[in-house]
Amino acid sequence: MPVDADIAAMLLATQAAGIPPLSEGTAEQARANYFRAPKPAGDALARVEDHVIPGPAGDIAIRIYADSDATDLPVMAFFHGGGWVLSSIEGHDSLARRLASRTGALVVSVEYRLAPEHPFPAPHDDCWAVTTWLAEHAASLGGDPSRVSVAGDSAGANLAAGIALRARDEGLPLTYQLLIYPCTDDRQTRPSMVDNASGYFLSAADMAWFWDGFVPAEHRDNPYAVPARVDDLTGLAPAHIQTAEYDPLRDEGEEWAARLTAAGTPATLTRFDGAVHGFIARWEQMAGALAAHDEFAEVVKPNL
Repeated sequence: MPVDADIAAMLLATQAAGIPPLSEGTAEQARANYFRAPKPAGDALARVEDHVIPGPAGDIAIRIYADSDATDLPVMAFFHGGGWVLSSIEGHDSLARRLASRTGALVVSVEYRLAPEHPFPAPHDDCWAVTTWLAEHAASLGGDPSRVSVAGDSAGANLAAGIALRARDEGLPLTYQLLIYPCTDDRQTRPSMVDNASGYFLSAADMAWFWDGFVPAEHRDNPYAVPARVDDLTGLAPAHIQTAEYDPLRDEGEEWAARLTAAGTPATLTRFDGAVHGFIARWEQMAGALAAHDEFAEVVKPNL
């Protein structure tokens, strides 16, 4: 179907703004441009608190979100998107709030180290440290340590998928995975990467630039960094995957869902027609995101 009308208007406005492609600038320039974009107003919640926990290279900042004062909430470790280079807890505050309000979970947003200053395995190791800490200490935050799930959008979904693989390998039980337009493969051969290579907010050149900053050549065969490299997808936590029709990442996300299903891992998939990459966190500009948020309550919440 055609690109949604509100999304088409946003794409035209983005083009008119004259922001240079990511691949033509530095990480610092990309970060400055990222934070120029307006963010939706965040949902009001019962609790929003900042904490720090021990990490492999020092303390890791986390922000917890809960729409209840209950002390046994399901826990969702949330890893923000932004190509492993952009955003932060603050940049994804509104989406984390929406996840908490719609799922009823204790959402724990992670300030992992960013590439290219801190390439793989640093972001993965930070997310792993938080996930394992929650499995032991979530009760101190009001969560149930026996019900820990992982979630992320785009690069955050890549991190969530890598954490789910490592949890399987190291015997850490996870309840669920929510993967929002995940990037699982650095190879740019799938039809959606070719057909949607430019003009739809995220470009194929952007993704190549992100991958080059995130994963050094010696780690490109590591499935914790590039999940598509894994051979065995058995024994993973159930997953829900959301993709967008005009996203270069669409096909790799949908292929990931198919591979999980073929391996016997319960996985559901929704493609949002007319949508582009990033729509999930821009609901004041892209009304179609609200249907994806409904799935947080209807599909994800019952499984946490």
